[in-house]
Formats: sequence, structure tokens, C-alpha cells
Amino acid sequence: ADIRKKSFEDALDALEEIVQKLESGEVLLEESIDIYSPGTQLKAHCEQKLQAAREKVDKIVSDGEGEVTAEPAEID
Repeated sequence: ADIRKKSFEDALDALEEIVQKLESGEVLLEESIDIYSPGTQLKAHCEQKLQAAREKVDKIVSDGEGEVTAEPAEID
């Protein structure tokens, strides 16, 4: 399936499966190499989705005089 079409949750689930396989030590070297590349693509996709979400998040700020505004949130 095209990784770019996956939701964040689906991509993260797929990435977790790959990590579990690699950490188990039960996959052959050949398979490890084969699943490593999709794993890096899934990681990049998840990071991109998170960055897009961060850019959409605003925080609500009060100026102390009853005026309320929204400004971009600073998320680390």
C-alpha cells in the first residue's frame, strides 16, 4: 500500500510491527534489510503528519483585559 495514503495511526501501527520484528531477532538478515526501508519511510510519514498537526494547533491567549485571541502554539 502507498505509505502516503496511510493515516498517522495506521502508519504508526505498521512501524511498530516492523520494530517488533527487528527487535525480536527472529527475522533473517535478508528480511531485516527488506523491512528496514519501509520502516524509514513510515517513520518519515509519521513525522510529517505530526509536524502538520503541530502547525494547525493554536493556543488561546487572554490579554488580561478580557480580550481573547489565538496564536500559534509553540510545541517542542
